[in-house]
Amino acid sequence: MLEQAQRVLKDIFGYDSFRGRQGAIIERVASGGDALVLMPTGGGKSLCFQVPALLRPGLAVVVSPLIALMDDQVATLEELGVAAASLNSTLSAEQQRDLAGRLRRGEVKMLYLAPERLVQPRMLDFLRTLDIALFAIDEAHCVSQWGHDFRPEYLQLGQLAEQFPHVPRIALTATADKRTREEIVNRLHLQDAERFLSSFDRPNIFYRIVPKENPRKQLMTFLAERRGNAGIVYCLSRKKVDETAAFLCEQGFPALSYHAGLPSDVRAANQKRFLNEEGLIMVATIAFGMGIDKPNVRYVAHMDLPKSLEAYYQETGRGGRDGLPADAWMAYGLQDVLMLKQMLQSSEGDERHKRIEQHKLDAMLALCEETRCRRQALLAYFDEDLPNPCGHCDNCIDGVQTWDATEPARQALSAIFRTGQRYGVGHLVDVLLGKDTEKVRNFGHEKLSVFGVGKARTEHEWRSLFRQLVARGLADIDLEGYGGLRLSDTCRPLLRGEVTLELRLEPKPAKGSTPRSSSGSPASQLVRGEEREQWEALRTLRRKLAEEHSVPPYVIFPDSTLLEMLRSQPGSMAEMARVSGVGARKLERYGEAFLAVLNGGAEEAPRAVADVRHELISLARAGMTPLQIAGQLQCSEKNVYSMLAEAIGQQQLSLEQALDLPEELMGEVQDAFLDGEGELPPVSEVAGQFAGRVPEGVLYCVRAALQSEFEM
Repeated sequence: MLEQAQRVLKDIFGYDSFRGRQGAIIERVASGGDALVLMPTGGGKSLCFQVPALLRPGLAVVVSPLIALMDDQVATLEELGVAAASLNSTLSAEQQRDLAGRLRRGEVKMLYLAPERLVQPRMLDFLRTLDIALFAIDEAHCVSQWGHDFRPEYLQLGQLAEQFPHVPRIALTATADKRTREEIVNRLHLQDAERFLSSFDRPNIFYRIVPKENPRKQLMTFLAERRGNAGIVYCLSRKKVDETAAFLCEQGFPALSYHAGLPSDVRAANQKRFLNEEGLIMVATIAFGMGIDKPNVRYVAHMDLPKSLEAYYQETGRGGRDGLPADAWMAYGLQDVLMLKQMLQSSEGDERHKRIEQHKLDAMLALCEETRCRRQALLAYFDEDLPNPCGHCDNCIDGVQTWDATEPARQALSAIFRTGQRYGVGHLVDVLLGKDTEKVRNFGHEKLSVFGVGKARTEHEWRSLFRQLVARGLADIDLEGYGGLRLSDTCRPLLRGEVTLELRLEPKPAKGSTPRSSSGSPASQLVRGEEREQWEALRTLRRKLAEEHSVPPYVIFPDSTLLEMLRSQPGSMAEMARVSGVGARKLERYGEAFLAVLNGGAEEAPRAVADVRHELISLARAGMTPLQIAGQLQCSEKNVYSMLAEAIGQQQLSLEQALDLPEELMGEVQDAFLDGEGELPPVSEVAGQFAGRVPEGVLYCVRAALQSEFEM
């Protein structure tokens, strides 16, 4: 079964091998078993049901929550030569009748449906007349009533287990903590399903969180390094979305708006433009994003604090779906916390629900003020342990200085208490700094013992301290008191001198300076100067073909495939077929056209490729990991492993220089290749032994080293 699946993977989708646990998932579903799949965005969830659908007889039914997502996946499959269709409200009655006829005649292999449509009795009756291969329930976390993407119709999908007892079902999601996973299992009746829980980690995303100083200027600094790249900017309110989009347009950045207050035709048009055009910025509320398959979103910026780590993870996960470098940038301040708490207090739901939402907001705040590796903290929330700091977030790159804030924190808490626990940060800072303001005089606060005790510190330092006190739960925002601060019960040990307090030391903003940049991430530019001409020629051809076929450019080829073409420089159709993402159908349709660009393009291209490989060897010898090299060279990790294997095979690098594996594991991998007699087996034959334990690229490097030894 797995051998057949690998042939489908290569012939149809153009990939040489499965990633992570994809192979095991596909084998389970293709053989008729149920599965629950938790896999990060960009991890290849779609292949987990598309490949089994092509292996099993009959029609695969895919439940998808958004029309845009359905249309996108159908267009992608049709480009691959797979008969796919979506049944949704945009079809006329005549089109629906025509589709029903095609389904009865077995002319459609994959059918995409919204949950509302699937659970209609008439639809279920119709499906019972067909040969059903499998049911795939995408975005399965929508079943959770505690989640931010809850869709009531998902609750009715449990009936598929009773009505189609012999049809395998696969539920997939990128965002589900332990509570949500149990809800999915119980509500969809997947108690017998095998669970496949992949890592939540998105190693290609660089995380940076900054305190708000001048948000618009900070955003402009961030975007200035990323001109020409597609990105998403999230704002909390509709008004802020419109204002930010207008501001960006004034500054020369092509930006669109998206929120629930816009007419549906405007939303649809803006979403279509974002998917089909290059380099656009979508400024949006959380109404935008679920199911957006655009793989080359190079950054996701948050102008306001998300309400939970689940929301933050899912929204930032819309960047870098192609596996290439992407940025997750956020500016946050205490005003965000006040707004979210007000929204929570006025929301529907019982007290238990509000307590859960408050806990989620507290966890989000904790990430913002985290002093250790951001990725370690984020993954810990999802019950995943990352043993070592990632080296790919602001805290790891810049380092975090801390300071003993015990005494200043006591002064701040004392100021909250002595002023009556009813004033906001601005007034409390004025009191601590001893400012002679009208408000201070009106309330007689110049007579308090805390008046002026904080003159040794700046206003910036005090504001940072109050923000961190709220994030640590030592002070609360009094919503009934118009956003004033009050003491929390947890601050008592600090006030009594029983504990000390270490806080982040925020760098002081220089007077008149541009807000701090978000540099330090490799995602700002994918290609180097000498590669730019040929890269743009490839993108121009892709855009032309996309317009001819009425599909988004990434449906022709994603950036990751173009980048591999650029770096590997295939000189023939046979070499083009080896490029990841070039399947048989696309090779036949587009191979010659892209070869013409590569072979007739920039004369400097071969030299540029040689330069990249030379730099890769230098970086490996300097001790950098393949992931770090990928970030430095701005290419995929798979491409790095491919070049490392080539360098090892040519004896330009030793295996020890290229890889840093524990000695015992390295021996186990080598033994797997040496167990047989005669020639070394291909990587595909030993890959199953190490799925989830080592990247597949490691196997290619080890095989190249052994092959090199045999040939000596």
